[in-house]
Amino acid sequence: MRKVLVGVKRVVDYAVRVRVSADKSGVELANTKMSMNPFCEIAVEEAIRLKEKGAAEEVVAVSIGPKQAQETLRSALAMGCDRAIHVQTDIRSDQGLNPLAIAQLLEKVVEKESPDLVIVGKQSIDGDHATTAPMLAELLGWSQATFAARLDVAADGASAEVERETDAGTEVVKLPLPAVISADLRLNTPRYPKLPNIMKAKKKPLEALEAADLGVDLAPTLVVTGVAPPPDRAAGVTVESVDDLVDKLKNEAAVI
Repeated sequence: MRKVLVGVKRVVDYAVRVRVSADKSGVELANTKMSMNPFCEIAVEEAIRLKEKGAAEEVVAVSIGPKQAQETLRSALAMGCDRAIHVQTDIRSDQGLNPLAIAQLLEKVVEKESPDLVIVGKQSIDGDHATTAPMLAELLGWSQATFAARLDVAADGASAEVERETDAGTEVVKLPLPAVISADLRLNTPRYPKLPNIMKAKKKPLEALEAADLGVDLAPTLVVTGVAPPPDRAAGVTVESVDDLVDKLKNEAAVI
C-alpha cells in the first residue's frame, strides 16, 4: 500500500465549556481553545501505525477550514504524518459547511492524491453527524467500514480486515482496497508528539488549496436559525420518607 490519506478537523477543545454567542447564532469561537477532533487523532494515530508497520509508504493529512486549521495540521505532522493539505474556507464547518460538501471536497483531494486508504474519525464532536465517511465512500464508489475498533491490512495491500463496533457488540468484515475507514474510540490510544517532532513538523510540506476552486457547491443545505444554551437545572429537593420519594417519582417526574 503506497499512501494513506487521513482526515483532520479543528474543533472546540473537548475540555472547554461551550458558550453560545451573544447573538445566539452559534457556538462562540472567539478566544476559545481549539484542538484536533479526538476521533481524528485516533485516525491519525492508526495511519501512522500502518506506516510504522510497513503497510504504508506515506501518510498525508488533510483538513478543511479556516487558516487556523493549519495549526491542527501541524499537530498531525508532529504526530508523524509526512505532509499535509489544507483546503481553505471561512465557512464554519460546525454549522455552515454541511457533511456532504465536506465529503465532496475530500473526494477532490482523493482524486488528486490517489491514496489506497482513507481514514477519518467516525464523527466530530461539534456536529456529531458521523456521515462524512459513508458519503465519501459512496461518492468514490469504494468499500467502507465505519466505527472501526481494529484494522489489519493484508500483506499484499489488496484488502483489509476491520472489526466494527455495533449496537450488539462487534463484527468483523473483510473488504478490498481502496476503502474508506472511520475510526472509533477503541481503535487505539493516540500518542503525544515529542518536542523534536514538533520542531520538525514546522518544516514539513503543507499545501494550501482554496475550497472555492475545487468545483464544489458549498452553499449550506441546512441552516441554523438559532442556538440557545440548555435551561438551568432545577434545584433538588429533600424528601422525608421512601413513600414521599416514590410519590414524587410517580406523580411529578412520571418515571415509574
